Amino acid sequence: EDVDIPSRRVLITGATGLLGRAVFKEFNENNWNTVGCGYRRAQPRFEHVNLLDSIAVHDIIHDFQPHVIVHCAAERRPDVVEGQPDAASQLNVAASANLAKEAAGVGAFLIYISTDYVFDGTSPPYKETDVPNPLNLYGKTKLEGEKAVLENNEETAVLRIPVLYGEVERLEESAVTVMFDKVQFSNKSANMDHWQQRFPTNVKDVAAVCRQLAEKRMMDPSIKGTFHWSGNEQMTKYEMACAIADAFNLPSSHLRPITDSPVVGALRPKNAQLDCSKLEMLGIGQRTPFRAGIRESLWPFLVDKRWRQTVFH
Repeated sequence: EDVDIPSRRVLITGATGLLGRAVFKEFNENNWNTVGCGYRRAQPRFEHVNLLDSIAVHDIIHDFQPHVIVHCAAERRPDVVEGQPDAASQLNVAASANLAKEAAGVGAFLIYISTDYVFDGTSPPYKETDVPNPLNLYGKTKLEGEKAVLENNEETAVLRIPVLYGEVERLEESAVTVMFDKVQFSNKSANMDHWQQRFPTNVKDVAAVCRQLAEKRMMDPSIKGTFHWSGNEQMTKYEMACAIADAFNLPSSHLRPITDSPVVGALRPKNAQLDCSKLEMLGIGQRTPFRAGIRESLWPFLVDKRWRQTVFH
């Protein structure tokens, strides 16, 4: 018998990554015909597409004819960008510009995922109209990517988001979840940054925002331009680590707050809080409380499962 394929089509880049997986799932479960593409980890679930290969990008977009493209693929590790500036610029800027051109060619609405790191963190909270001033190369490449997509396709939405966490395949996939081992192994003290103010944001929430934005856009062509979305709980990494410990009934006395600004690696903004009122006024948004979200994300990585009873019953 015929399978009913939804008529709304969405293409997701970086569908193998932390955010991309959540975005794929969100659209797929909400009656969208969803195709994801990835590179190293693509097969068998997703299409294998090298975003630096303009012919491959052209082909998949013209074959699938998406109504919406959510561009999650990026080099998003600031310290990696500093070490590999050319490769990062190719992916974050050149590939994004080409994708915007191809999206315009088929009349697709492009959502380009950007970052709070386009701001210098000196005068939060930041509105979409505030002037960016990135401190590190990662923020600069993402800002150049924003400009490139908007120049090549006026029908684009730029969605700036902060530090992400969610259901990870490895703890290192997120700057939030990577702290779990330091939290769990309380036999040695661990230094935790207590200087930079962060707003940890669940990838499920960002995925919901992308879908809501796409669905609003299908009814209202004025939906475009720059938008901000973020969790609303302000925490340093030290405070996140303590909240993680608390969520699993683990000790936190071995965690040591470090209040100096970090001296190694790429420069980070002290507080790049995003003002999300523009999306909120459109009735768009979803926020998972940090403790609930982090518990769900980290549960599979809990070493001592004896806590199962106390945490969940």
